Amino acid sequence: MTEPAPEHPRDALPLDSTAQLLTRITAQLGTQLSLVSPNGTRRPMHRIRRSTPTLVAVAHGSRDPQALCTVLELLDRVRELRPGLDVRLGHIELNEPLLPDTLDRVGRGDAVLVPLLLGRGHHVRHDLPLAAAAACHLRARVAAPLGPHPLLVEALYGRLVEAGWRDEDGTSRSAAVVLAAAGSRDPDSDVDARRSAAMLSDRLGGVPVVPAYASAATPDVPTALRALAARGRHRVALASYFTAPGRFATVSAAAAPGVAAAPLGAHPAMARLLLHRYDQALTGAAPAHGALTRPPLRAGA
Repeated sequence: MTEPAPEHPRDALPLDSTAQLLTRITAQLGTQLSLVSPNGTRRPMHRIRRSTPTLVAVAHGSRDPQALCTVLELLDRVRELRPGLDVRLGHIELNEPLLPDTLDRVGRGDAVLVPLLLGRGHHVRHDLPLAAAAACHLRARVAAPLGPHPLLVEALYGRLVEAGWRDEDGTSRSAAVVLAAAGSRDPDSDVDARRSAAMLSDRLGGVPVVPAYASAATPDVPTALRALAARGRHRVALASYFTAPGRFATVSAAAAPGVAAAPLGAHPAMARLLLHRYDQALTGAAPAHGALTRPPLRAGA
C-alpha cells in the first residue's frame, strides 16, 4: 500500500507572524518533551497514548483539493491550542488517510474520534461507532458532532462578517439569512440544523435564518430564497454550514444573490469547539440531544 502524504505538512503552510512561529516551535517542543521521561529516557509510545488519548478528527472527505488543506489548517490550530496532544486525521471517504488506516497507525491505547460533521446523521450514528469497534487494539469512543453549539454559531457569524455582513444589515425588514447545509435523511440532522439556525438568528439580533440543504432534505437553497422573497425578504445572505470547501458548499454559494460566507474551516472557534467535544467525550458529558445510537464504545484491551 502506498504510504499517504503526511497529515500536517507544516512546511507548506505560510507563517503569518513571528508570534505564530514561536507558537508552533513551542507546540513542537512540547510534543518532543512529552516523549521523554524525567530521567531522560524515552517513554514507550503505548504509555503516552494511554495517559492522553489520541484525538482522531474524522472528516468526510471531498474531491475539492481545498478541503484537505482546510482541515489540516484546522488541526494545526488545535495543536497550537493544546501542545503535546496527539492529533490525527482520518476520512470517511474520498481522501487519504482513510479512518481505518489512521486507527491502525495509532497503535494500542486510547482514542477519541471527533467527527468534523455539524449534526447527527448516518456517519455519526453508525459509521464512526463501527469503525471504533473494528479497531480492536484501541479503547475508542466517539464524540458528539460539532453542532449545534454556541462556538459553532460564533464561527458562522465570523464568516458572515468576513463576507461583508454588517450588524446594521439586520435592522432591515428585507434582510434574512439562509443557512446552507449538506442535508441528511436522518430527521435529527434537520433538528440540529434548525437549532443552529435559531441560535444564529439570536446572534444576528433576530434576523430570520432559514436552513436549506444541498441534498437529501428540503428545501434546497433556491427554494428557500424564493420563499423568503415571497415574504419580502430580498436582502439575503448565505451562511455556509460546512466544515470545509466541497461540491455542496460551492453549489450552495453559487445560488446566493448577495453575501455568501466561506465554509467554517480553521476559524479559531472551530478549533476550540473540536477540543471541547474531545474533552466532553473523555468526561462522559454528552450534549442534551445525544449524539450516538449507543453508549461510547470501549474496545477490549
